[in-house]
Amino acid sequence: MEYRTIRDILTNAEKCFGNEDAIRYKTGKNEIAAKTYTQLKEDSERITALLKKLGEPKSHIALIGATSYLWIASYFGIVDGGNVAVPLDVSLPAEELCELIDRADVTILILDEIRKDVIEAAKEKCPKLKYILSMQKEANEGNILSLTKSMMEQTIDEDTGVEKTEITPDQLCTIMFTSGTTGKSKGVMLTHRNLVENATCLDMKLPERNVILSVLPIHHAYCLSMDILKGISLGAIICINDSLMRVAKNIKLFKPNMILMVPLMIETFAKKLEDVKDLPEKVVKEAVFGSQFHTICSGGAYLNPDYIELFERFGIQILQGYGMTECSPVISTTVAWNVKKNSVGQLLPNCEAKTVDGELWVRGSSVMQGYYKMPEETKTALKDGWLCTGDLGYVDEERFIYLTGRKKNLIITKNGENVSPEELENKLSSSRLVQEVLVREAKGVIEAEIYPDEEYAKKQGLEREEEVRVELQKLIDEYNQGAPAYKKIYSLIIREKEFEKTASRKIKRY
Repeated sequence: MEYRTIRDILTNAEKCFGNEDAIRYKTGKNEIAAKTYTQLKEDSERITALLKKLGEPKSHIALIGATSYLWIASYFGIVDGGNVAVPLDVSLPAEELCELIDRADVTILILDEIRKDVIEAAKEKCPKLKYILSMQKEANEGNILSLTKSMMEQTIDEDTGVEKTEITPDQLCTIMFTSGTTGKSKGVMLTHRNLVENATCLDMKLPERNVILSVLPIHHAYCLSMDILKGISLGAIICINDSLMRVAKNIKLFKPNMILMVPLMIETFAKKLEDVKDLPEKVVKEAVFGSQFHTICSGGAYLNPDYIELFERFGIQILQGYGMTECSPVISTTVAWNVKKNSVGQLLPNCEAKTVDGELWVRGSSVMQGYYKMPEETKTALKDGWLCTGDLGYVDEERFIYLTGRKKNLIITKNGENVSPEELENKLSSSRLVQEVLVREAKGVIEAEIYPDEEYAKKQGLEREEEVRVELQKLIDEYNQGAPAYKKIYSLIIREKEFEKTASRKIKRY
């Protein structure tokens, strides 16, 4: 089946799997509810009809929330009606979310009440925002509408115009914000073709009706493309994990066949397996994952190849991939029948790669249109249709990708999050006590090395080094309070002299 738009994926899945489960989720400690493919399609169409009444064609509509049935239905409802979805990180501070909402020219916001604090902030700081749709509210309050009430008021028939809305494959459908080396998040513009071909161009020989446990943040391109779009194209049963603290329990509850993970999660499970390595592998697998479990897809950061061999002993294959949001996001992946140990997989069929001055460049139908309203950054990233990845590496004659390091300054944490060191440096530098600062990754955590302003410290009565350290730690603690977990600073080093600098007075990072 060849798909042209995201709407095609859901339409075809509903035709093939109509009354079979599409999404399963918890309603209590050990209670599961489900929505069928027909329900998902109809609910998404109701949301499309609602949005058509509220906004102009091709409106930019933000989504804030943890993975949920309503989030998924809303995403399809947005893009299937020809609008542009802007998925945002639910863990970001309200002020930062408002900045992204404003920069993305969002006019409608759909959000989970777990972030109701954003509602008041958005009223004040997002003048372009016309409507807010709450996933939990039961009644409308002015321009804050109940999503469920409003969508159920819509009728689904031939006159709704959902199927009649013309969508082209090269039409913008999603803006995803990713950290950049400039210290400012960049809005990656992805089309229907970008996302659809990335999710469906490779036949991984996965069976239909696979049971998938979705554990990654849904605002990530990796989760959206692979768990949701690819999963639905295969008629999968997508089970929603409600907390990272309960992954192990939810594996036993939902009994998945496969899970997409980042290396940090794989390492956690690897420790469990290593702790019981003297027991029979079959018994251990049954206890930890269940006999039905067979595949982990790994992406988002580097994975030690030794883990692949460890899991193989327990009858579990790890398929290692590589990508970036700018490529929708998968560039390469391993498949069960074609593996090279130290490679991050073979290029997708719709992608080609080359090396320029040691840097990996890629080209293909998954490469973004550019960064939203950032022409200079777009010009730097795209060269004659080639995406400059910022990664050092090469492609072999069989189209396998090998990475040797990173060119950019971006920190990629073990759980696959991208952190811009400049962003954190800028926040810490706002204190007068900080004269110079360098943020980096050290021993798996984010570390800040600070050269304090000695003159200012003395004026504040901070004579001893320990007193300065206490104040700097307070500064970091204050920053950490408002930062998502993956952006928190866990280590502090105090310098006694200035950093070495380039001729243009920039701190030498390496």
